Amino acid sequence: MTNFVLRVKAIFKKDLMLSVALLAALASLFITPPSRELVSDINWRTLATLFMLLSVLEGFKSENIFEPLLQKTKQLSSMKNLTLFFVFSVFFSSMFVTNDVSLIIFVPLTIIVFRAGGKESYTLPVLTFENIAAIRGSLLTPFGSPQNLFLYAQSGISTPEFLSMMLPLWIFSAVLLYIFISILYRKDSKERIGNPVENAETISQTACTEQDQKLHSRRKVMYQLLFVLVVVSIVSRTRFYPVVLAVVTLTLLIGDRKILFKTDYVLLITFLCFFIFSSSICRHPAISRFLSASVAGHEYIWSILLSQIISNVPASIVLYPFSTNLRALLYGLDSAGLCSLIGSLASVINLRLYAREYPGRSLSFIRTFTWISLVFFAIVVLPQLYLIRLTGR
Repeated sequence: MTNFVLRVKAIFKKDLMLSVALLAALASLFITPPSRELVSDINWRTLATLFMLLSVLEGFKSENIFEPLLQKTKQLSSMKNLTLFFVFSVFFSSMFVTNDVSLIIFVPLTIIVFRAGGKESYTLPVLTFENIAAIRGSLLTPFGSPQNLFLYAQSGISTPEFLSMMLPLWIFSAVLLYIFISILYRKDSKERIGNPVENAETISQTACTEQDQKLHSRRKVMYQLLFVLVVVSIVSRTRFYPVVLAVVTLTLLIGDRKILFKTDYVLLITFLCFFIFSSSICRHPAISRFLSASVAGHEYIWSILLSQIISNVPASIVLYPFSTNLRALLYGLDSAGLCSLIGSLASVINLRLYAREYPGRSLSFIRTFTWISLVFFAIVVLPQLYLIRLTGR
C-alpha cells in the first residue's frame, strides 16, 4: 500500500498538468455538484478516439515504423539541410501522429546527432524550431492535436472546410520556419556537421532481430491498418465509434497487449478531469452568464490568454460552449503554444525531453524557446486576426 501511494505521488509530482487538472475537477464539483447531466456532458467520443490514437501511435514507436525516415539523416552533412530535415519531419508528421508524438520521435534524435557531430550550440534553437513546427504543422488536420480533435468532433464542420480554414496558416508557417532556419545559418549556409552518424543503431533501436522478423512485420502492418481505421472513424464521424473502439482494443489485446500498458493514460485522465471541470463550469449559472457575455466575438484573444493559464487543450473545452466563431477559436488555440510553455502540452513534453539529456539546464531552454517563439507569434498574430475579420466567422 505504501509503495502504491509513493508511486501515485511520483506521478503527480512528475506531471504538473495532471495535478492541476485533478484539482480543477475536484474544485469544480463544489461549484456544481455531481449529477447525471454532468456525466452525460463529458465527451466520451473524444476520449475514446484519443485512447485509440495514443495506443496505436505507441505501437508506431515500439515497432520503429519511422526507421526508414530516420536513416535519411546519414545522408545529410550540411547543418542547414539537417536542420531542415528535422524541423520539417516534425512539421509534416505532426499532421498525422499528433504534435506531441512527433516531438517524442525527433527531439531525442536531434540531440543525439548534434551531440555526435559537435554542434550542440545549435541544439536549443533547433529544438525550438521543432516545437514551433509541431504546433503549426499539426494545426492543418482535425487529428493533429487534441484541441483540433475536440473542436472538429463538436462543431460538425466538414473535413474539406476544416482543411481550407487552416491551410493559409499552415503554408505561412512553413515559409516562416524556412526563413527562421535560414537566418540561423546566415553566416555559413553550407556549414557541415562533423562525425556523421555511421549506422542507425546510434540513432534508434534496431527495428527487429532475425528471430522475430515476421512478428514485427505483422505488427507493423497491424498498426498501420489500425491507424487508417481510426482516421477514417474520425473523418467520417461514424456513430459506430464504440465498435471501432472495440475492434482496436481487441486487436491490440490479441496482437500486442503490452502496448496497452504503455498508452499515455495520464493524458487521458488529464483530459477527463478537464472535461469534468468544463462541464461543471458551464452548468453554473453565474459563470455561464459571464462567459456567454464575454467570449462570443472575442474568441481569439480569450483562447490565447486562457491557454497561458490552463493550456490550450482544456481552454478549448471551456470556451467552445460559449463560442460563436470557430475560426477565431481554432486560430487562437493553435497559436497559444507560441506564447509560453504552458500554452501547449507539446511544449512541456519538449522541455522534458531536453531536461532528461541536459539536467539543470531547463532555464536555458525556456529562455531560448520564449524569445524565438514570441517573435514567431508576433509575426503570425495580426495576419490571423485579419483572416478572422475578413471571413467574419
